[in-house]
Amino acid sequence: MSKPLDLDDLAEYDSDDEVGNNEQGGDKKPKGVVKDTHTSRQASGFREFLLKSELLRAIADCGFEHPSTVQVECIPRAILGTDVICQAKSGMGKTAVFVLSLLQVLEPGDEAKVTALVLCHTRELAYQIRHEFDRFRKYLPAIKADVVYGGVPMAEHRTMLKERTPHVLIGTPGRLLALLEEKTLSLRDVKHFVLDECDKMLESMDMRQDVQRIFKETPHEKQVMMFSATLSEDVRPVCKRFMHNPLEIYINDGAKLTLHGLQQHYLDLIESAKNRKLVDLLDALEFNQVVVFVKSISRADMLNKLLQECNFPSITIHSRMKQAERIEVYRKFKEFGARIMVSTDLFGRGVDFERVNVVFNYDMPEDSDTYLHRVGRAGRFGTKGLAISFVTTEEDKKVLQEIQERFVVDIKTLPDSIDPSTYMTS
Repeated sequence: MSKPLDLDDLAEYDSDDEVGNNEQGGDKKPKGVVKDTHTSRQASGFREFLLKSELLRAIADCGFEHPSTVQVECIPRAILGTDVICQAKSGMGKTAVFVLSLLQVLEPGDEAKVTALVLCHTRELAYQIRHEFDRFRKYLPAIKADVVYGGVPMAEHRTMLKERTPHVLIGTPGRLLALLEEKTLSLRDVKHFVLDECDKMLESMDMRQDVQRIFKETPHEKQVMMFSATLSEDVRPVCKRFMHNPLEIYINDGAKLTLHGLQQHYLDLIESAKNRKLVDLLDALEFNQVVVFVKSISRADMLNKLLQECNFPSITIHSRMKQAERIEVYRKFKEFGARIMVSTDLFGRGVDFERVNVVFNYDMPEDSDTYLHRVGRAGRFGTKGLAISFVTTEEDKKVLQEIQERFVVDIKTLPDSIDPSTYMTS
């Protein structure tokens, strides 16, 4: 049996997570729609999109009454087959844009064919997107959706594609390429090509090349849609090279990317004080669920062990875990089976946990984009939330300053006490 961890032990562990790289591009200024999503509830309802009655029933079952700004702007044009580039802040329903649009236009025939392809950069996000298709196709059982990603035996995916060919296939590039190369998967009937978290997939040259190889296996005539919470001026022209005269929607662009309803604070402290402060705050704060972000896999494991030994029932997730274990952790946290999760940036993007209302940056992110994605796990779709960042090094202070300047937000020192009603949605 291992000895209990001291609260100062974690400071000795260094970063070992991988990072991506950027490639610069150039193009004329996009002709997007730029709006602030901090508005009163939309006067219109989903019925105004003239969706199938089965979709409207599923939407009502999920408890959604009014579409968000991004849904109002994108869904009607997406249904018409327009190519779309959409950047909008975390938690505003971007996934529902392409899920509802595809379910609206897909008409399954006698022979099952993959007619819609959705690519994303992590297995957990692929799993979540499949879940979104499942809940919105509740009354459209003839439309099949399935998912492929690494960590699952290829034989299972071969059987699924042969015996239960889906109309919508969600997957990560590596597994999709493997299935294409062995001729198990055909994309000759694809009419809709979607990239979720497209900046993450196109900034890295290796992943961009994989996306291009998959793209070339699809017909020339198809609809292309790309979505992300952050989309730099350098990546936008890269996106447009995949498209024909796209509709460009940039909601809460630039300085307005801050999340409304989310309180943001920081604490200036030395590395060895982080563990004690985190434990004290978890004791003091009221919360539904918490995500604690760290910079490396080793720190995730050690911090999770530390919290458990301090009687906090935490769980952890990172890229070195086996795929079945990662999906089980995702499902457990999604279903409120655990209230505290320690994570690397694996869960910093796209993954949606409705009950998360507190996020800790135990380790500061490397840049403002990563910060936005991380804190966006709380305060989703206009709900309240609290983000607390631990600032330790001079580099941390530079990142904090960059965040405040870019998003025009004043992140104040964490006060001695916070009224729970300011970050807990009633």
